[in-house]
Amino acid sequence: MAGHSKWKNIQGRKNAQDSKRAKVFQKLAKEIFVAAKGGADVATNASLRLVVDKAKAVNMPNDNIKRAIDKAAGNTSGEHYDEITYEGYGPGGIAVLVHTLTDNRNRTSTNVRVAFNKNGGSIGETGSVAYMFDRKGYIVIEREGLEVDEDTFMLEAIEAGADDVEISAEAFEVYTEASAFTDVKDALSEAGYAFATAELSMIPQVVNEVPNDKKEQFERMIDALEDDDDVQEVYTNADGF
Repeated sequence: MAGHSKWKNIQGRKNAQDSKRAKVFQKLAKEIFVAAKGGADVATNASLRLVVDKAKAVNMPNDNIKRAIDKAAGNTSGEHYDEITYEGYGPGGIAVLVHTLTDNRNRTSTNVRVAFNKNGGSIGETGSVAYMFDRKGYIVIEREGLEVDEDTFMLEAIEAGADDVEISAEAFEVYTEASAFTDVKDALSEAGYAFATAELSMIPQVVNEVPNDKKEQFERMIDALEDDDDVQEVYTNADGF
């Protein structure tokens, strides 16, 4: 990933998603519910801790977080969500992974397929694009107001266990192995750093440009997917998205 700033590329999309905060909270509540089924204590349930940290990073109210955990702990209704990842190609042959949590597989499959097909994309078979991505820890520390030089931060991150650090004028972007993510995150937090983003993500091995004549169509497809209530995350290998 050297030389590629994921953070810079997602800022426009992040700002757009901020305007849909209620929907973001709704999706996070579902993710917290699923994680909390494995135990309601964030100290002993690593998966729950990760998603709670993710929720706090986007300022999800503590009451909302607690409500989702309590709902899972006291769930007697049989409410259940399946995790399904769809793979396919967007306009211009861009690889796309769509991670969903759903209580209705038929509904979700139809909606995802329509979002692809109506916008010049196509659903692929399982494994058709997943091999182009690596599951990595991804941490962003914004540099505004941060009094640390690049070499010092680089050394701290590597000593904490990071695989790679991308440096730009706006941020330090830290990549880790998935298994090392929590340890690196904790070490940097203990060193006093605040995170703009800290999550496990699917990082493309190589990024590709969306053809100019396909950019509008590609963005419509991503918007349609992200707007779906069952879609938790959309990952692509598109540069600039």
